[in-house]
Amino acid sequence: MLFFRSEDDLRAWCRERGVEPGPAVPVHQLWRLSRVWYGSRLDPEGPRPTPGEARAIFAGVGLTGSFWDPVPRQE
Repeated sequence: MLFFRSEDDLRAWCRERGVEPGPAVPVHQLWRLSRVWYGSRLDPEGPRPTPGEARAIFAGVGLTGSFWDPVPRQE
C-alpha cells in the first residue's frame, strides 16, 4: 500500500515507473474498512471472513469491482 497526496501524484509515480495505477482509496474509506476488517482480529476465536463475507465487507464500505473480489468469478 502506498500513500499519495492526490490521484495526480499517484498517476505521476506510476508513469515514472511504467506501471498501471491500482485503485485509489481515500483515507476516510480506508479507515471505515479497517474498523470492520480488523474489528474482531484480537479475538483468538475470531474467524477470518469467508470470500463471500469479505466481498460483503468491501461492498459495505463502497469498494466494488474486480480488484476487490477475493475470488474473481470465472467468465
